[in-house]
Amino acid sequence: MREPVLWLVMSTQEPEILCTQDEGVLEVCFNRPEKKNAFTEGMYETLAGSLREADASDEVRVVLLRGAGGTFTAGNDLGDFLASPPTGSDSAVFRFLFAITQIATPVVAAVQGAAVGIGTTMLQHVDLVYAAESTTFALPFVDLGLCPEAASSLLLPRQMGHARAAELLMLGKRFGPSVALDAGIVTSVVPDAEVDSVARAAARALAAKPPESLRLTKELMRRWDRDLIQRALREEGEAFVRQLQSPEAKAAFAAFAQRRSSSKGGR
Repeated sequence: MREPVLWLVMSTQEPEILCTQDEGVLEVCFNRPEKKNAFTEGMYETLAGSLREADASDEVRVVLLRGAGGTFTAGNDLGDFLASPPTGSDSAVFRFLFAITQIATPVVAAVQGAAVGIGTTMLQHVDLVYAAESTTFALPFVDLGLCPEAASSLLLPRQMGHARAAELLMLGKRFGPSVALDAGIVTSVVPDAEVDSVARAAARALAAKPPESLRLTKELMRRWDRDLIQRALREEGEAFVRQLQSPEAKAAFAAFAQRRSSSKGGR
């Protein structure tokens, strides 16, 4: 079998987004394990470009998302986020969100460890999600003085009902893969040691199918919600940007920074 080829990397010594392409599958790895793959503005920029280029490529039939080091992603890198906050729909984070909600190419995800914030909400736009038994999901937007994103304020109540969605979005309660499975966020739960291989096998199986038929099937399945999702993205994004400037968000971020500083000082 031929070796997979490097398809796209960030222009840094240690690529934080590492992409390889093999047999029609573009594997996109969040490659910042020392920070639990927390996303920076540069990572969002690269991810958005990766998805757009994958959609335009005849060689890519499936995209596979995964995280390095046994973690999917801890969400936003809050230090980077505060240094370069999103200011509108042209910000890198929102370009990524629009890209993952609009991509016509089938997307598969292998999820394990932490899947926090956008690490959970992006999965609502992934076609096949395989979660390891160790996965911990969390939506801590309110605790940070913010609001939901990725159209989760629309999709989560639809998937699991208002009361159960409120527990996750308003209380910020952490939840495991069995809850995510019951809510329809993930396709199946598998042992930790098997999550990457199961997701890769599913991606290869999709890549072997007639590509236009596959894309058409995805399009037909999602067409009814397309406009609503884009509207939710825009409204959430506007509220998110406003809330970032609020006193309660600034207080929440300051408290988080203080806790992190105290934790480091106690080591």
